[in-house]
Amino acid sequence: MDRVEKLHIELRAIDEGDAAFLYAVYASTRAEELAPLGWNDAQRESFLRMQFEAQRRDYWSNCDTARFRIIVCDGEPAGRLYVERRADELCIVDIALLPAFRNRGIGSVLIGRLFAEADAAALAVRIHVEHNNPAQRLYARLGFEFCGEAGAIHRLMERRPLLQQSVA
Repeated sequence: MDRVEKLHIELRAIDEGDAAFLYAVYASTRAEELAPLGWNDAQRESFLRMQFEAQRRDYWSNCDTARFRIIVCDGEPAGRLYVERRADELCIVDIALLPAFRNRGIGSVLIGRLFAEADAAALAVRIHVEHNNPAQRLYARLGFEFCGEAGAIHRLMERRPLLQQSVA
């Protein structure tokens, strides 16, 4: 945990100059999944560009992107955190880090910050997770639980707000 305490983690707004970085983050999340397919670089690049653009269009058409952010660690762009604030929840639309920034506690710190915000407003924090996503173990350790029926690709995980003790 000492390593996390030494990291300076912040979030910044996304701007037009971030497109290539956001694509790199997206592509890095698909590398392991696509590796066994035997595609050449051009095939893999074409597929990833198509999927990235489809996801971007979907997010920007269907989500309130006001809280979509770039994760910055020690001054370096490290990933993306897309959160939507809804009436009854904070929905983590997406959280992803470049490989060099994974397994360093950054995601735990950011999710902890979301938990604090959600607890203060008595909101649940929810995230849809692919069935084969190893991050499920992290989310469970942090306090998320599976809820509802599993879909074909995703399962919903939820962390309910901690009740604030009222002072009389």
